[in-house]
Amino acid sequence: MVSAGAEEALERFSDPTLLDAGKVNLISLEAVESRFGDRWKMRSEQVYDFATRVLERGVGASGFFLRVSSTDFFIVHPDLGRIAGQMACLRYLREVLHHFLGEDQMAALGVLQVTKIAKGLVEAQQIDASATDDATTGEAAESPNAEVDAAGWRAVDRWTPFVAADGRQVRVSATLEPVYETRGFTRIGFRMARRVLATQRREEEELSPQQVALMSTADLLRVDLATIARGIERLRTEGHGEQHLSLIVPLSFASLASQKGRAEFVKQLKTTGSLVKLGAICEICDIEGVPPSALLAAVSLVRPFAVLVVGRLLTTTPAGIAQLQGTGLQALSFDCPLDLSDAEFVAWATGSIGAAKRVARSVLVYRATSARRAGLLATLGASHVSLLTI
Repeated sequence: MVSAGAEEALERFSDPTLLDAGKVNLISLEAVESRFGDRWKMRSEQVYDFATRVLERGVGASGFFLRVSSTDFFIVHPDLGRIAGQMACLRYLREVLHHFLGEDQMAALGVLQVTKIAKGLVEAQQIDASATDDATTGEAAESPNAEVDAAGWRAVDRWTPFVAADGRQVRVSATLEPVYETRGFTRIGFRMARRVLATQRREEEELSPQQVALMSTADLLRVDLATIARGIERLRTEGHGEQHLSLIVPLSFASLASQKGRAEFVKQLKTTGSLVKLGAICEICDIEGVPPSALLAAVSLVRPFAVLVVGRLLTTTPAGIAQLQGTGLQALSFDCPLDLSDAEFVAWATGSIGAAKRVARSVLVYRATSARRAGLLATLGASHVSLLTI
């Protein structure tokens, strides 16, 4: 296992039902290593980078992949059956071989179905390449036993933890924070508040929102999906049968800018919206510095599937807020600073809420440190607030 945290990352795919269905495979780059010979050490990183790009494009947001040895990539296709998933793996490997070797005749030998995952060990067997090549209709060639119950797969947490691009293991958790309308201080529902923790050399560190925003697009996508999965899980397990009005779902702009990310999030918004009375509120995060035209396009794409589209701010400078004019955002949201005196708090809230109301109809201010400060926010024009919980 060459990737940090690989054992923990792969353990959640050890369900025999998942393995028996043929949804977990390996592709081997041994053909490239063998052909390169002494040049392999010098060129291996180039090969890994190219293979990673191929897999990011092919596996997409609904699947998972990880390099687990000097030549092997571990791949999960949860939404494909045995034959279709193995055909996809053949396509990935053929693209890599053709790029580096100019031919792909050895591809059929480099795709293996994973049969067992144990601590520090992955066992696999070579696929029946002739059966895969003969399957011209993909899923039509599947055996009835290839289907895995959707609920059973969903019980396997496929989003977190995961190994990030920088080699750290990342774990995502989400809490449901009550949000109140300020006119009558009535609860409108909950916001999914995410926590992102990175582990390196056995030490776990909670990442700030600014650090999360700097993660790679692929890592942000996994963080977003993990947050939604955790939030839905908490809503179902902690709801006590109560039908909530709405749920605020955070989504990174970088994820929405991806075609595959958008498709996945539309599906998630529909699922989340079905769990509450009024539907889901979409909160687009990490929007600082995004061109207004690009943000407008993202807002337009998700608006049909959300009762409200909110822009989440990390900083509340008047100039930065003014740049959001004309982006189609119906509301803006931001956190209260925690270390301000009463006078400083009033000055901050007056400027921030005033600037936000010139751009959007509603202003959501999170994590007020007391009911008194929540009341001040309401007086200054905030439409919704949440209270800091310890």
